[in-house]
Amino acid sequence: MNHKEQTAREKLIVALDVDTAEEAVTLTKKLTPYAAFFKVGMQLFYSHGPEIIRIIKDQGAKVFLDLKLHDIPNTVGQAARVLAGLGADIINVHAAGGVDMMQAAANAVRQRAYSLGIPAPMIISVTVLTSIDQRIFEQELGMPGTIQDKVKKWAVMTQKAGLDGVVASPREIQIIREACGTAFKIITPGIRPSWSVSGDQKRIMTPAKAIQQGTSYLVVGRPITGDKDPAAAAQRILSEITEVL
Repeated sequence: MNHKEQTAREKLIVALDVDTAEEAVTLTKKLTPYAAFFKVGMQLFYSHGPEIIRIIKDQGAKVFLDLKLHDIPNTVGQAARVLAGLGADIINVHAAGGVDMMQAAANAVRQRAYSLGIPAPMIISVTVLTSIDQRIFEQELGMPGTIQDKVKKWAVMTQKAGLDGVVASPREIQIIREACGTAFKIITPGIRPSWSVSGDQKRIMTPAKAIQQGTSYLVVGRPITGDKDPAAAAQRILSEITEVL
């Protein structure tokens, strides 16, 4: 693997939206040549518990623990402190919890990592989910303004709170970069290659276009894990990323 391919591999996060450790390990073994990170969300974490993080990391992979913590600052801080000791490389909270909540999480994570003598996981916030379009945003959630304005505001809040970056749709990459600079991390779900279906994702973009827009990491789930040949699908996406680096 050349330098560009290795750089592309570090940018690809595969979502392990499965129920069992066996399924997760099978996919991880197949896909680690093409993706450095694997996302453990609610489905897998709630069905198998914290041990799943160690199991996946034992395969030589990095873990993005996607639980979207959102509660009062003390509760989120205590939860983040516990999660920081599990070995995940990225953990997240929801930006809607506000600056105090995000600061509590960031402080707890870094203090816990320091006390354990381990690298602190990256801590990021989730902005507006990629399954939400402008109609849902306005009519169902009752939010004023545009999704883009809300994402920008939450990204700036996240940076103010001392977090490392945000999760946002690829449609908001440019406005986040303009507001928060090049060092701020942007993780983009809603990535759909041209040869896959969009499913329930609404604010989507191809892998190559998202990289060109300036994303830090791409999250891809069903286009890879739902393919009859997940390794081949991952390799196609890796090649698409590599071409535009």
